[in-house]
Amino acid sequence: MKQLALELASPPAPTLDNFVVGENAEVVAALRALARGDGRERFIYLWGGSGSGRSHLLRAVMQALREAGRAVHLRAAADGGAVGAAAAADAVGIDDVQRLAAPAQIELFNIYNELKDGSGVLVATGDVPPARLPLRPDLQTRLAWGLVYEVRVLSEGDRRAALRDYAAARGFDLPQEVADYLLARAPRDLSSLRALVDTLDRLSLEQKRAITVPLARELLQAARPRA
Repeated sequence: MKQLALELASPPAPTLDNFVVGENAEVVAALRALARGDGRERFIYLWGGSGSGRSHLLRAVMQALREAGRAVHLRAAADGGAVGAAAAADAVGIDDVQRLAAPAQIELFNIYNELKDGSGVLVATGDVPPARLPLRPDLQTRLAWGLVYEVRVLSEGDRRAALRDYAAARGFDLPQEVADYLLARAPRDLSSLRALVDTLDRLSLEQKRAITVPLARELLQAARPRA
């Protein structure tokens, strides 16, 4: 178990298909329409709390647009600096716009206008509705012009069902008490939880042990960053 922290499975790549919908059916439908080019609205702003899945949805729809032949530029505002060289892209995704520095806000404002004048697409995410973002008023207004959706956090029941369904798709049963243990002590985002389920499955096979709470406890202890 000493090297286990270095062997944690990578989270599955985010797609619209592996997003657990919960109360977000309308959001996912709008993003699918955008990716297909069916929707009339080309600008979407997604907001929600930590663990809501807004970043998952952003990356997923950008990948779907890329697969549809669009030139995609995706950037996380948390990376700092400018929004990036998005001039050649006709589909732009910006994650966590609330973190944009002043120069990057100006840049995004200009990119928005360029995309609107053409046939471009913009999907942005933030932690609050547009009117509450700590951004320039003109950029707040632009982000509110398109479709605005709150991405709702999954209920505990939905999270538990999602973990158990994910395990079943991998061919094993995740006991409810193990799912509850992970939900109570592991990171809240579903991607990290799925990665833990993957690692738990591998560990069970390697050590020829049943998937139990003690095994999950050992995994989390080994995965915990050391001081």
